[in-house]
Amino acid sequence: MEELKEYTAEDFLYGTEPYEFLYQNRDNKFVLGRLLDRLAEMAKSVAGITNFKTQFKNYCEMQERQTKNEIYGALVTNFTGQPIELVSGNWLADDSGITATIGDYDVQACIHPILPTLRLVNIDTGVEKLEIAYRKGKTWRRVIADKKTLASASAIISLADVGIAVNSENSKYLVRYLHDIENINYDRIPEKNSVSRLGWIDGEGFSPYVEDLIFDGEGSFKTHFDSVREYGDYGKWLEVMKNIRETSLCGRLVLAASFSSCLVKPLGCLPFFVHLWGGTEVGKTVGLMVAASVWANPEPGRYIHTFNSTAVGREKTAAFVNNMPLILDELQIVSDKKQFDKDIYMLSEGAGKTRGNKQGGVDNTPTWSNCIITSGEMPITTSNSGGGAVNRIIEVECKEKIFANPREVADTIRNNYGFAGRKFVEWLQDDVHMKIVKNVFNTYMKELESTDSTDKQRMAISVVLTADYLIASEIFHDDKNLQISEIVDFLKTTQEVSIHGRAYTYLCEYVTINKIKFDDTEKGEKWGTTDQNMLYIIRSQFEKICNEANFNAQALLSWLKQNNMIEATKGYTKAKRINGYVVSCVWLKRPEYVDTTKQLAMEEVAENDADCPF
Repeated sequence: MEELKEYTAEDFLYGTEPYEFLYQNRDNKFVLGRLLDRLAEMAKSVAGITNFKTQFKNYCEMQERQTKNEIYGALVTNFTGQPIELVSGNWLADDSGITATIGDYDVQACIHPILPTLRLVNIDTGVEKLEIAYRKGKTWRRVIADKKTLASASAIISLADVGIAVNSENSKYLVRYLHDIENINYDRIPEKNSVSRLGWIDGEGFSPYVEDLIFDGEGSFKTHFDSVREYGDYGKWLEVMKNIRETSLCGRLVLAASFSSCLVKPLGCLPFFVHLWGGTEVGKTVGLMVAASVWANPEPGRYIHTFNSTAVGREKTAAFVNNMPLILDELQIVSDKKQFDKDIYMLSEGAGKTRGNKQGGVDNTPTWSNCIITSGEMPITTSNSGGGAVNRIIEVECKEKIFANPREVADTIRNNYGFAGRKFVEWLQDDVHMKIVKNVFNTYMKELESTDSTDKQRMAISVVLTADYLIASEIFHDDKNLQISEIVDFLKTTQEVSIHGRAYTYLCEYVTINKIKFDDTEKGEKWGTTDQNMLYIIRSQFEKICNEANFNAQALLSWLKQNNMIEATKGYTKAKRINGYVVSCVWLKRPEYVDTTKQLAMEEVAENDADCPF
């Protein structure tokens, strides 16, 4: 043990020599303890210091912090062309890779340069992600990764798909390196807000037009997100659109529908469909391109999607576009029309399914509020489509060519797009302008009350009419806005919306087509009989006909009875003698004896449509 020097009061009060002497002996706890006791007595006697041991503890902490800062200051990332220089802690990070000594072993986290360059905080969920920059060869590349991926030795291996050299051997060290370097440099790594969708963002504006907002969503949507931009000459786009508005009703409708999508949420409306259908040469796909060009690159595969996807895929896509139009081409790709009816319900509900996760909780339910613009060679609904599905769709039959020169229109909008949508939503963000929007919408809703249609049909067409009115004055500066008289034929009547009204019509037609099965003079199998007033259908055959056409027989009978369209004793049937046998039949009144003015003015939903909440 070293000889203890006699220190003066000045040494204890103003210098550091006594503390330095003790600190040199910090590795030998026995010696350090004895020296500390003797110096504490000396400090009290010569300088009146009674808390020398506490002062020495503070000195040790200061020395440790200083040593740590010196180490960190020496070890920084040293990658050629690195986007940011970060303190690397115990990790040696240069062009040869990332290494460190842990215990008695040298370990390697990665064989090439890699570091976090940006912290992203999702503006909707608050979930953090990191932008990771890495270099293989001479080119720096970037990937956005979830924190849970970067925190797991097994999950981080998925980054091998984008070219990062990680495997089961080095994954735990790469996790440790990224964790260390982020936390050492927490204040140095820049942080920005991010978003995984398009559309309105409360308190911020409309994505992607919010400044410094970064996309952090699924990689499969990156192309679609990037397609929403301004490109080319706004004047050329305007010239083509003005010509369409002057010459084509279908063109004006699909253009207005595209603008209307961003009005659905602020007006508090439900999502709805606008469906263009017709032959192969009418220009439906170009019509969808016109709708897309309001916001984005209209080239198919950029912003426009097809029906060739799963229900979950369409749900994710709807949540991604959110308040911008969901544009889907080629309905005829769908083979399962019954399943597609359910997809229509799902898309027009504005919310996806609630799904559980591995942690025992539930994931966030995806939502959207927009206009869904579709096209195909046939109507989107059929005679046996649920009333809820029919009620959510404005079907536009394109009997003539939409455009005089579709190729010229397509060529122009491929090179000029994206201006009008941004201009429109910027105009909408003024509170005074939004009041105008709501007043125009309410005016159209009131004017449409006299039509024989449902509230949802009137709501949908009112949103489209409102958008058309606004773009006529704010975008195109013309007087070509749509008139109610021009579009009223596209509205479904209450009878057309009702699945049971359509089922009744189907039954009457079915009996007429198969009249030999209801003719008492003919031999063979009988399904019932008829007279001047009634159609008598054997109960079992009635159920068979309904099931084959995807109508719910029990719900239909209930509706028919409530509307006095059948005669029945107890329940929904009545005995009838056919070919000498008394059988239970549905006594269905012929159309000419049905008073349609007294039918229930309500949407009836069959039991198999129970998922529909409206």
